[in-house]
Amino acid sequence: MTSTISCALGTIRHDWTLPEVEALFALPLMDLLFHAQRVHRERHEPNTVQMSTLLSIKTGACPEDCGYCPQSVRYDTGLAPEALMEVEAVRASALRAREAGATRFCMGAAYRSPKARDLKVIAQMIREVHALGLETCATLGMLSPQQAQELKEAGLDYYNHNLDTSPQFYGEIITTRTYQDRLDTLRAVREADLKVCCGGILGMGESPADRAELLLTLANLPEHPESVPINQLVQVQGTPLAGTAPLDPFEFVRAIAVARLLMPCSHVRLSAGRQAMSEEMQALCFMAGANSVFYGEKLLTTGNPDTERDRRLFERLGLRAETFNGRRSGHEDDHGSALERESGCGCARLHAHAETAP
Repeated sequence: MTSTISCALGTIRHDWTLPEVEALFALPLMDLLFHAQRVHRERHEPNTVQMSTLLSIKTGACPEDCGYCPQSVRYDTGLAPEALMEVEAVRASALRAREAGATRFCMGAAYRSPKARDLKVIAQMIREVHALGLETCATLGMLSPQQAQELKEAGLDYYNHNLDTSPQFYGEIITTRTYQDRLDTLRAVREADLKVCCGGILGMGESPADRAELLLTLANLPEHPESVPINQLVQVQGTPLAGTAPLDPFEFVRAIAVARLLMPCSHVRLSAGRQAMSEEMQALCFMAGANSVFYGEKLLTTGNPDTERDRRLFERLGLRAETFNGRRSGHEDDHGSALERESGCGCARLHAHAETAP
């Protein structure tokens, strides 16, 4: 990596090249962690972690063929489909999440794209969660511009739609929707003035170049996603990816660090697969710039470290929960306006809303 690139790390860019990203991945691990933590501290409140809770509001029977997903109707994983939840049950779950310390509540449904009748019910769920003072997030598959606007009007803050992997490797994992379909949904979400949660899954048999291409694609979007979930494959018996050789833990840590360097202002979320990670591996991920986790016993249909285990780990590491004090006017994101994100999102603005939890 040239000294010019090294000195410029932390700058907001959308013109990264693949050789530059691969050069970051090739750094000695200690150097990479040093740069990632330095950039992290320039842009975020140190030693704080944003807590999200994810609830499956409609489980199973998805027509897609994503090779990692136990919710696909194409695979026999023993998962029993469940209908869309009642609004009041979702509100009760959100209230429990808030009491446990979560600041963002994410609702996931196994759809290719939501039907109009279901979207109306989900919009009411969003209104109820919004009224509790939580940030709201949804992941419902592909969206049209009109659907994205409906969710925005209901009070949705974030929409999650992952790219999963590189454009080149994508066809090995999914054939029922294209990479462009995913990019079109991200565009519809942005045009509706929703914040974007978008990342990928590592350990699906992809090459190091695929991991670099995934992060390059995310970093070169017109605006960086406000949240970037980095998932480790959770292998589920019955899915095509069950039995895939596990990813070297240090390669996962490298990806977290490179994501932090490419997207300095984003929340980088240590997401699915955390249950299988040692506490030492998680600590390295936080050192590499991860500052968000899913908090609670489940991620849609797979396990997640329980809240008490997380609290003990955070206490040992000296990490604090990032707090969210009710609704902000104008739906500003965690780092101010889009203009502020692009021109530099220093720590000064963060102190206004990054108070520590008790």
